[in-house]
Amino acid sequence: MAFETRPTGGGVRFRLRDREHEAVSVRLWLDLGSRETRPMTAVEDGWELDLRRPPVDRLEYLFVIDHGDGAESMQRDPANPLRVPTAFGDHSVIEFAGYRRPHWLDADAPDWDRTSLVVRAAGLRQPLTISLCGPPGRHPREALPLLLVHDGPEFDALGSLTRFSAALTAAGRLPEHRLALLSPGDRNAWYAASADYAAALRGAVLPAIRNTVATRGPIALAGASLGALAALHAAHTHPGVFAALFLQSGSFFRPTHDAHESGFAGYPAIVDFVAHLDLDVSPAPMRVALTCGLGEENLANNRLMAESLVRAGHYVRMTEVPDAHNYTAWRDALDPCLVDLLAEVWW
Repeated sequence: MAFETRPTGGGVRFRLRDREHEAVSVRLWLDLGSRETRPMTAVEDGWELDLRRPPVDRLEYLFVIDHGDGAESMQRDPANPLRVPTAFGDHSVIEFAGYRRPHWLDADAPDWDRTSLVVRAAGLRQPLTISLCGPPGRHPREALPLLLVHDGPEFDALGSLTRFSAALTAAGRLPEHRLALLSPGDRNAWYAASADYAAALRGAVLPAIRNTVATRGPIALAGASLGALAALHAAHTHPGVFAALFLQSGSFFRPTHDAHESGFAGYPAIVDFVAHLDLDVSPAPMRVALTCGLGEENLANNRLMAESLVRAGHYVRMTEVPDAHNYTAWRDALDPCLVDLLAEVWW
């Protein structure tokens, strides 16, 4: 018989074939909320778990298998052909009836030109690598708007970021622009409300980019998770440098919601920054767009951050999306959320 994971009327029935019960136990890992695992029940041909549908249109998962010798393994669902690449390898995925891939993934658009540069900055122990991407054939001295993106190479590989820019530019929904894909380097240190990293963005990264290509108009900065926190911290620390922020699933830690993150070395610095930001009024209001998944644990602190940014005087739009904390969710929210933000500041 077909022994497969499949959506049911109100959720999902997860099934893993194991006729001989070679596994001692199996748990379901979900890219959802705090990413806890859930035990599956042994049935005649394997393992099974019924789950009510969470507030998402797609659901990434793996099986955690206890082999009985002290070893565990995480594996994709062998009976489910749908897989998605992630920063931690491929995951199996359930796509519910309402899910639609972004149309721009299949649009005709040219490949963009790329130029690499390496920036060394005081306070950073290792160099920061940047991939500059722009419309083909443009002279470096042709001034174009600029969007900087934290975790840029990974966002490009897993979130099709340059494809997005090329397609939306070709469609006339965005002006021609350039992307600066910023490699994360020492990510846990740089992105955790680091004053040295914020200073490097202003004092080393932007000058290096402007020495390589001409820019015009307001500068925008984007990031997801810790990258979103780092973007907000840099813009707040150096007001007036960035005119627009695109913040996805930001790690805006607060003790009331995020005490489970307290083991992270950057936690105290982030909590301190968020607390002080709640009390500040910005001397340079920005346009800020936030997105966050209905199925992720960062939702509460993102809602609070949106309220704080409004009180600080920024122009804020927050969108809650039916997904979780992953690159596909962030990719799927680019249109219209990032399109609207960039159109507002560049046109």
